Amino acid sequence: MTAPVTTPVETSPAVDAPDDGLLARAREQVLEAGRGLDEQDVLAVLRLPDESLNDLLALAHEVRLRWCGPEVEVEGIISLKTGGCPEDCHFCSQSGRFDSPVRSAWLDIPSLVDAAKATAATGATEFCIVAAVRGPDERLMAQIREGVAAIREAVDIQVACSLGMLTQEQVDELAELGVHRYNHNLETARSYFPQVVTTHSWEERWETCELVRAAGMELCCGAIIGVGESLEQRAELAAQLAMLEPDEVPLNFLNPRPGTPFGDLPPVDARDALRTIAAFRLALPRTILRYAGGREITLGDLDVRGMLGGINAVIVGNYLTTLGKDPGSDLEMLADLRMPIKSLQATL
Repeated sequence: MTAPVTTPVETSPAVDAPDDGLLARAREQVLEAGRGLDEQDVLAVLRLPDESLNDLLALAHEVRLRWCGPEVEVEGIISLKTGGCPEDCHFCSQSGRFDSPVRSAWLDIPSLVDAAKATAATGATEFCIVAAVRGPDERLMAQIREGVAAIREAVDIQVACSLGMLTQEQVDELAELGVHRYNHNLETARSYFPQVVTTHSWEERWETCELVRAAGMELCCGAIIGVGESLEQRAELAAQLAMLEPDEVPLNFLNPRPGTPFGDLPPVDARDALRTIAAFRLALPRTILRYAGGREITLGDLDVRGMLGGINAVIVGNYLTTLGKDPGSDLEMLADLRMPIKSLQATL
């Protein structure tokens, strides 16, 4: 699979557009036939007025139940190597290029195992080891070898990794180690990517994603919403993810970090966030769609509506450099919604 060619489109301000039968067509195409919406229809969904939001979320929830089932996948993440990253992702406080309060640090293996045990105790089936790097060097790969082996020896949980861009040899080694899933986000649309990152290209990210899929690992590839992109570019990204066909799409919402170029951007409006969740569900009917960073400040208590609008996975606990909700709060929410947590056996 080659990276898609992007055709520039004229951007327009976000305006409420009438339904004009859009949701009825989406019901037939996505809910009944299981075919995701294309880029133009996703854009139309993102432009729906607030009075259509309840119907949109209800349809996205039906799609999620029809094509993914009622279970919710729970995951915890931990930073093995924090800060000091040479890349300039404008939303990230771990970049060594910005004057942010995050400083470089490494986590030892016993602490990594303890974090995996604590994650498993919440009922999570997935534990993701993350490193703030362009790509792994030999020191990091050695830590991953030791860490994955120690976790697999100590606790029954799937291990995922997010280590930046990979070579073919590194992909093969991670697969051999038994890494279940690899996370490497496209972050934003191809047409907007140079406004978000300048030290590497969107195409380099796409290439790593292709290597991961070819090696037989599950691919986790998502987005960060609210970095200045237009609605057209959100729709473009949804279409590009649909072409890539990842197993999981984490949806992050910008939590502006002090000292970063995007530190002064406003949080995404809650209604726009909910429309985005539903639109991505209608574009990716069979994909795990995961709540990730930023939902706390973007949605607050309205995150329940996202769970009833297409989301079927959550990261519990804290994120890499920001605080998340208490895991017990998320688990209580799932219990109140009568949404069962996916078992480990169901992920094997």
